[in-house]
Amino acid sequence: MAENDTYINQDRTSSNLTLHTMDSNLSHLNVINITTEMPITYAIPLYGYLMPILLIITIVANTLIVIVLSRRHMRSPTNVVLMAMALCDMFTLLVPSPWLIYMYTLGNHYRPLYPAGLCYAWSYMHEIIPCIFHTSSIWLTLGLAIQRYIYVCHAPLARKFCTLPNVYKSVAGVLIVATLHQVLRFVDTEYTTVNITWNNITTPICIRRRAEWINEYLNEDIYFVTYFMFRILFVHLLPCISLVILNLLLFKALREAQKRRDILLSSKKNQKNECKKLRDSNCTTLMLIVVVTVFLVVEIPLVVVTILHIISSTVFEFLDYDVANTLILFTNFFIILSYPINFAIYCGMSRQFRETFKDIFIKDIGNARNGSSKYSIVNGPRTCTNETVL
Repeated sequence: MAENDTYINQDRTSSNLTLHTMDSNLSHLNVINITTEMPITYAIPLYGYLMPILLIITIVANTLIVIVLSRRHMRSPTNVVLMAMALCDMFTLLVPSPWLIYMYTLGNHYRPLYPAGLCYAWSYMHEIIPCIFHTSSIWLTLGLAIQRYIYVCHAPLARKFCTLPNVYKSVAGVLIVATLHQVLRFVDTEYTTVNITWNNITTPICIRRRAEWINEYLNEDIYFVTYFMFRILFVHLLPCISLVILNLLLFKALREAQKRRDILLSSKKNQKNECKKLRDSNCTTLMLIVVVTVFLVVEIPLVVVTILHIISSTVFEFLDYDVANTLILFTNFFIILSYPINFAIYCGMSRQFRETFKDIFIKDIGNARNGSSKYSIVNGPRTCTNETVL
């Protein structure tokens, strides 16, 4: 799942799930039962039938991105970030996919989970670990936009800061911080297995409760409000606002660069090489603007719903959580749907990506073109094209 911890009625502050499908005297139990937590009418077709297809497409597309961008002549600061984004997106879906298939494709969503070990696995694989990868992907996208802004608007700084060693350190730092911000989620809930009588049959079920350290040293409301406020500010709101601003600045710089290119085209011929370099830079900027725009289109609705959840939980309750969870379900699905799109963007807008892809997977074409000699190690093709270079 793209943003699993935002299935609101699961971690809604100071609220317990009720097991509507069981006897009324069990309503006090905090039971993991997907039927009561998800809008099943929509979840089954989206996650049960369409998600396995998207999983295969995502794995194939993002694996191809990693293979192509990891080639020696494709290594550049920009490509390292794009490759890390592809891996994070792929693992965001891959890690919870066994549970999605078990719950929705195989139709086990109505069964309460047990034993306790299985419930811990569900929590880690369905909520926490995917959240780490998705958070990393968000911050890497922001880093990509910042990096491109430096390249375009402050080129001298790029030589100092936008180097391969610095980018590797930044990617590692993003992954570490994204993991640290979820560390407490691994230990904030305890699961136990109990036997209950359901329809005159003794049935083991898994129940959950907040860890003692939350009740002893904090408070459940304070804990989850703090957690969600952090995510709202530093994982959703600030990155999205920053990306919108950076996209506008890059688009403005792109238009100014296009005007300079037009002037160069009308001047002396000895400026032709400079014109070609500018054209390549403009096309690369345009491609990254498209990548960031796709990201914003699918992320902003999730930001809005999560903010509404925070307001409804802390100020006054106004949110219809059945509607909210349905919105979350669809926004998560559209985020998943966006994961293979970058491969299409790279293929459609980058000649170097397509050429490298052909050299790797279509040997005859690769040998005929002898493609590796056409590329510089850092900045892409030595020749100029009408399309972007990575």
